[in-house]
Amino acid sequence: MIERSKAEEARLAVSRHAADLFCRHGVDGTTGDDIAAASGLSKRTVWRYFRSKEACIEPLFLATELRFVGHLAKWPRSLSIEAYLQATIASFVADEQFVRDGIAVVRIIAMLPKEPALRSSWLMACHQAEAELVPVIADRAKRSPRDFDVKLCTAMIMAAIRVVDEEICSAAVNDGQYYEQAEATAQLAAAIRAASILPICDPVGR
Repeated sequence: MIERSKAEEARLAVSRHAADLFCRHGVDGTTGDDIAAASGLSKRTVWRYFRSKEACIEPLFLATELRFVGHLAKWPRSLSIEAYLQATIASFVADEQFVRDGIAVVRIIAMLPKEPALRSSWLMACHQAEAELVPVIADRAKRSPRDFDVKLCTAMIMAAIRVVDEEICSAAVNDGQYYEQAEATAQLAAAIRAASILPICDPVGR
C-alpha cells in the first residue's frame, strides 16, 4: 500500500472524477467547473491543485505507474522478470481500487491519439515514475543510482512500459482486441527485457 498525504489523496480523488468526466464527455466537453462540481470542491481549490483541467488526470496516471514501480521493487533476486511477473500479476491486480483506477487509466490512455492535450500529463507521470524506478534498477544491478548506465537503463525500461501500456490500451478499447492476463504480462516482461541494457532480467546474485 502506497502511503499518501492528505493533499495527495485529495488530488487523486479529483483525478478520478476528472477521468470519469473525460471518458463520458471528452476533454473539450469537460470544464474546470464540471470537475470541481463532481469533486465537491470550489473551482478555486481545483486550480490550486492543478495547472489545467488536463493536468487533473496526472495523479491517477502517477498512482498506477508508481504501484507497478513498487511491485518491481519487490522483485526477488532469485527470479527472472518473466517468472516474477507471471507468478505475481494476479495478486498485483487483485486490489479493488486499483482495478477501478486501472480501468479508468486504460480508457484515458486509449483516448490519447484523439486527445493530445492529455499526453503531457501522461508523460509527466511516466517521468516521475522513472525517477522512483532508478534506485530499484540500481539495487538489482548493484550499482549507484547516479551511474549513467543505471539512469539510461531505467529510462529505456520506463519507455518500454509506456509503449506497452499505450499499445495494449489502444488495442483493447479502440480495436476491441481482448488480451488474456498472461499474454499482456508476457508482452510487458518481454519489453522490459528488450529495453534492459544491464543484466538485471535474469536471476542475480545476492
